[in-house]
Amino acid sequence: MKHDEDRAILERVETDLDKHVAMIAQEFRDGFEAVDAIGRPGVTVYGSARITAGDPAYERARDIGRRFADAGFAVVTGGGPGIMEAANRGCQEAGGLSIGFNIELPHEQSANPYLDRELTFRHFYARKTMLVKAAEGFVLCEGGFGTLDELFESLVLIQTGKILHFPVVLVGTEHWHGLQEWIEEKLIVEKMIAPADLLLLSLTDDPAEAVQIVLDCYHKSCAHVIADAERAAT
Repeated sequence: MKHDEDRAILERVETDLDKHVAMIAQEFRDGFEAVDAIGRPGVTVYGSARITAGDPAYERARDIGRRFADAGFAVVTGGGPGIMEAANRGCQEAGGLSIGFNIELPHEQSANPYLDRELTFRHFYARKTMLVKAAEGFVLCEGGFGTLDELFESLVLIQTGKILHFPVVLVGTEHWHGLQEWIEEKLIVEKMIAPADLLLLSLTDDPAEAVQIVLDCYHKSCAHVIADAERAAT
């Protein structure tokens, strides 16, 4: 069974190392090629697969996808249902480029029907790399363990300088405010992080504000790159 083979990579059991290394390498190559083919700035939107159409969180993510498409951004998600579907749907409805990087799971998460391009991964680490590589910013809507995983991984990558600082926007104050309070009252008070680390996060209920935070950071970064290039050319 393919899931047994995947599990063997992470367990201390006898395994065909050459086979697994080649498989993982090919998956990364396919992912890099898919990201390179996007050809425009992108934003990665995360959130729960369990939220259904008509839910306020679904409609907010759909609005976010639409606004990013209007701004010329590709919308990248995990390709599944729920918030992912909503963001892809809004993007596609606005004529944007809607992309899903899906994952094979034992319960067979299926791709949502609003994808212009789709690539399915077997391994989370390859998929997560592409979700970062394709993004000029992260927007995280309401979600569970998977969304929290992506949130803290992105913060660690920024904090440690593994990626350039780009915006991480939490959407849904009722959902996220408890986590923000815990960060402020525990992590900062106990000096587990620096107070300045809070600046890595933005929190809003407004789709327009969520999109604008990403756009502002992207255009500011682009202006800096252009200015550096112009100085180098003179």
